[in-house]
Amino acid sequence: MQKKISSIPFNGTPEQEAKLKESIARHIDDPGAVMPVLQEAQEIYGYLPIEVQTMVAEGLGVSLEEVYGVSTFYSQFALSPKGKYNISVCLGTACYVKGSGDILNKISEELGIGAEECTPDGQFSLTACRCIGACGLAPVITVNEDVYGRLTVDDIPYIINKYKNA
Repeated sequence: MQKKISSIPFNGTPEQEAKLKESIARHIDDPGAVMPVLQEAQEIYGYLPIEVQTMVAEGLGVSLEEVYGVSTFYSQFALSPKGKYNISVCLGTACYVKGSGDILNKISEELGIGAEECTPDGQFSLTACRCIGACGLAPVITVNEDVYGRLTVDDIPYIINKYKNA
């Protein structure tokens, strides 16, 4: 899945920036410092907006292109924030042949966001993943730690409303 850059305004705090600067200072002389600093930056901010990537690049004295390349290459890094409720739709083979593509489209329609995006209110984010490991329940989605299987597109509004009203 192609990563999308968040359109939600960045709201970092001075405390977060101080933690990031500490991380950069700890790793400044390490070869290959970009990866561990990005890992710590994501722990601090929850994702890697371009503002954070720029701070990492400037702090380590490397190009923004290098930092962006690492952050977009590795699946562990997110360029968009996760919502309070992160919905993951399995697009593995078993789920896909049983309709998970339609389920992803329905969730996207219901929430008004695409895969790898977050709603402007921060309530929901949507992720497309390759395999949840529950092929016998295909098609499957997770909402945070809750697993929903054997779904149809008609189940989606009910599931989303359950979390909207939580």
